[in-house]
Amino acid sequence: MLQARPDKYLETAVQTATPSKLLIMLYDGAIRFCRQGIKCLEDKDYSGASRSLFKAQSIINEFRGSLDSQYEISQELHRIYEYFNYRLIQGNIKRDAIQVEEVLNHLIQLKEVWIEAAKSPAKETVSGTHG
Repeated sequence: MLQARPDKYLETAVQTATPSKLLIMLYDGAIRFCRQGIKCLEDKDYSGASRSLFKAQSIINEFRGSLDSQYEISQELHRIYEYFNYRLIQGNIKRDAIQVEEVLNHLIQLKEVWIEAAKSPAKETVSGTHG
């Protein structure tokens, strides 16, 4: 029964989030799963690493699927997200945390960019690239 409360809280947070906030929440999830994957790789928990990295890939695939192609930046983001998935797959197959760390660092940087973009007066245009 204790598990139901966080799930309900998360459900409410997602349902009431602005597009920018939702995007940042997804970045938080991808970052968290990359960190878990790295930890599992370091601990030689390869099935745990696979699960975590697959979850990170799923979020990145959501990013790719939500890009609005009418914006030029969407093409660049698509290539970046494709590269992230490739590195996560390679990191998982080769059991190489360095490849996952590279993606993690990029995700952290991109999250910061989106946080700043969400603050700008033109945030509707920026958030439109993922909508």
